[in-house]
Amino acid sequence: MTVGETQRQVGTPPEVLDGPFSTRQLLRIDEALRLADQGTGLVFSVFVGGLDEPIREHAERLHRQLADPDRSVLIAVSPNQRQLEVVTGRHARKRIPDTYAKLAALSMVAAFGGGDLAGGIINGLDQLASHAGKG
Repeated sequence: MTVGETQRQVGTPPEVLDGPFSTRQLLRIDEALRLADQGTGLVFSVFVGGLDEPIREHAERLHRQLADPDRSVLIAVSPNQRQLEVVTGRHARKRIPDTYAKLAALSMVAAFGGGDLAGGIINGLDQLASHAGKG
């Protein structure tokens, strides 16, 4: 066991399964992230959870903590707060202008409204990567 690791009982599912996604949905999101990264040369990330007020500033702070923020795109979703932010780094913004990020966000919001959180994220990743093109 490493520092900070908690011991869990055999047969108890890992904590990650306590979130809003099934294992299958997590695998689909992971695949969408991988395809977006490979297809564009940018780095895509997804954050799902509570966001502090002001929401945009919290999403921007999360984005700055990524390994390469200039080449990164963050989709930050807070289902309980009904909030969504798409944050693009300096280099990524040249390939995904705000107009296209807003279109992808509208598509995600429509899916979220229909109860499909994972599908909305996957479609949003696909749209953002398509707009970014090959890099």
